[in-house]
Amino acid sequence: MRNISVSGSNALATLLSTIFLVLGVLAAAAGYRNDQTALYILAGLLLIISFLIPRSLVIADQWERKIVLRLGRYQGLRGPGLFFIIPFIDTVAASIDQRIQTVAFNAEQALTRDTVPVNVDAIIFWQVHDTERAALEITDYRGAISQVAQTSLREMIGSTDLSSLLSERKKSDERLREEIGAKTAEWGVSVITVEIRDVAIPAALQDAMSRKAQAEREKEARVILGSSEQQVAQTFVAAAEIYAKTPGAMQLRAMNLIYEATKERGMTIVIPSSMADSMNPGLLGGLVGAGTIGA
Repeated sequence: MRNISVSGSNALATLLSTIFLVLGVLAAAAGYRNDQTALYILAGLLLIISFLIPRSLVIADQWERKIVLRLGRYQGLRGPGLFFIIPFIDTVAASIDQRIQTVAFNAEQALTRDTVPVNVDAIIFWQVHDTERAALEITDYRGAISQVAQTSLREMIGSTDLSSLLSERKKSDERLREEIGAKTAEWGVSVITVEIRDVAIPAALQDAMSRKAQAEREKEARVILGSSEQQVAQTFVAAAEIYAKTPGAMQLRAMNLIYEATKERGMTIVIPSSMADSMNPGLLGGLVGAGTIGA
C-alpha cells in the first residue's frame, strides 16, 4: 500500500489550477487598471479556486480504488474515474491496486523432513478482493504476503521428504496455496496460485542420486538378462527332452543345421565317418551327392 499526495495527483488538476490562476491574475490586472472592486473580488475567487483544485480533484485509474478519510475517519472508497474531495477535510490515504500481482520468494538451506538442505524458489500470484480490509487492517500487505509466503514455504519443506518435493510439485503447489491463502484472507487478499520454480540440492547429493539411479538401472538390466537366460535354458531343456525321446528328430535337426550353414556360401564340411554313420544314411547321401559334405 502506498500513501497518496492529493496535491498534484493528476495532470487535469494541474491544468485547471493553472487556467484559474492565469484568469485570476488577468482579472487582478484589469481591476488595477480600471479601479473596479468587482474585478478584485473575481480575481481573489479565481486564485482561491486555482489553489483548491489540486486538493479537491482526484482521478483514479480503472484498476485503482482510493481510500478516503474525513477528519481521520474512514469515509469510503472512490474510483475509478474522476471524483472530488473536500480540501483540508478529506484526504486520500491510500490507493489499492486490484490487478493480479506476483511476488517471488525463496527458502535457502531449508531442511527437508529427511534432513536434506535444499534451496527452493517459488512465485505467488495474488489479488486484493477486499479493498477496505487491505487498507485498514494491515500496514503493508505486500510485505506481509512476502513474509507469510517464505514462512509457509519453509514449513512445507520441513514436513516433506526430498523425493516427494522433487516428484510431487503440483501437490506441493496446492498445499502452499491453501496455507498462504488461509492467512492472507484476513487481510482481504486472495491467493490465486503458487508455483515452485526450482528445487536446488547440493552437488554431492546430486552425484550420489545419479549413481544410485544408474545402479538401479543396471540392477534392473541384470535381472531382465537373467530372466531371459532362464527362459532360454528352459526352452533348450524342453528341446533336449524331445530330441532324447525321438533320435530321428535329432538327426534331422543336425542335418538341417549343416544344410543351412552350407547352402548360401557353398562351403564343404568334413565330418568323421563315425558321426556320418550315426546319421540317417538317406539324408546324408543326399548331401554328399550335392557335394557339400566330405566324409
